Amino acid sequence: MEFLIVTGMSGAGKSNAADALEDLGFYCIDNIPPLIIPYFLDLCSKGEIDIPKIAIVTDARGGELFNDINNILEKLKENQVDYRILFLDASDSELIRRYSETRRKHPLCEKENIPVSDAIKKERLLLNTIKNKANYVIDTTNITAGQLKKRLGTLFVGNGKYSLNIQVVSFGFKYGQVSDANLVFDVRCLENPYYVKELKDKTGLSDEVKNYVMSFENSQKFAEKILDLINFSVPLYKDEGKSQLVIAVGCTGGKHRSVTFAELIYNSLLSQGYRVSVTHRDIEK
Repeated sequence: MEFLIVTGMSGAGKSNAADALEDLGFYCIDNIPPLIIPYFLDLCSKGEIDIPKIAIVTDARGGELFNDINNILEKLKENQVDYRILFLDASDSELIRRYSETRRKHPLCEKENIPVSDAIKKERLLLNTIKNKANYVIDTTNITAGQLKKRLGTLFVGNGKYSLNIQVVSFGFKYGQVSDANLVFDVRCLENPYYVKELKDKTGLSDEVKNYVMSFENSQKFAEKILDLINFSVPLYKDEGKSQLVIAVGCTGGKHRSVTFAELIYNSLLSQGYRVSVTHRDIEK
């Protein structure tokens, strides 16, 4: 049985994640108090419930009941329960914006009579320990629900066995960095197709832009050194037992150079048999 604990900041997209996981074959249970988790798993282990893939969403909505989460995780570990943790996060400003747009209340606002900004700060402290224990951390600040679904599909596709999963992301620095990235490469030092009239409105997915970017000696040397570092470090991450590796490549707008290099890295890793996907976060902006 695959057992996934989904948690994270309120408003960070846990509901969207649960919907995506259901489409991937997980039986999802939302807003379950941590104290109930061992009893539910006990029923599954006795064969009274036959569910191969389970995702449980537990978070600050549980109020004081959620305070047991760290003790429960230790208990699961002692009982040799094989579980993984998916943590959804977003920037404070984005969470405040989402609450303002949806007019929903943060779960800690009403209970403690505090503003959203204070509730978010308090929730971060509450979730700090479990975030550090998470196998997967996804920052949803600058990604759509569709991009989140794609990323989860890559993480938990097939039989869902937890080997190293590599996400390659292109982005534009003007729209914010990829906060959950493990490796970040800045390609703004290379020639920019944006200033070539025929290439300005194309993207790094086109042969014209790709050929232009890679026509320069500095680009070729830069690519060689990036791939050399990645090829050296990825096996180390895998041997260390890491479940997820996010490689981000950024240029100014996330449309030309970063896309070209992200595709280059993606194809290199794919040719070596790694489980890898590529997302171009800002290509349409």
